[in-house]
Amino acid sequence: MTTTYTGGCACGAVRYQIAATPLAQVHCQCRECQRVSGTGHGSYLVFSGREALTRSGETTTWKVVGDSGTLKHHMFCPTCGNPVFLEFAAAPETVAIHPGSLDAPAVFAPQVVTYTSSGHAWDAIAPDLTLCEKGPR
Repeated sequence: MTTTYTGGCACGAVRYQIAATPLAQVHCQCRECQRVSGTGHGSYLVFSGREALTRSGETTTWKVVGDSGTLKHHMFCPTCGNPVFLEFAAAPETVAIHPGSLDAPAVFAPQVVTYTSSGHAWDAIAPDLTLCEKGPR
């Protein structure tokens, strides 16, 4: 079933809406996600069909090569600095949304943890999640 997800940055300058079903709901423990989140992992709702995403407000983009070796585009609000979207050069149809930016973040239901090989003992993982030492295959 398709759900409409809405959200935005902390200051409200960036807003988005996407009516789609997530391909995956992920915690990622790669070093890049640790740095971006400031903690042990980054969390994402991953969608196919980036064209279904409508957004308002300007974002700033920071491009970085992830642990997988592919280029990732982190979009964040230039006013409050809140990360909102993530796009992938290797999969241009894909967009990931930070669940903390959702208007209703309780809908986030992680299914998998990627890059557990970079994880830390202090970043507790729910025992029922699928674990991937690296990225999904």
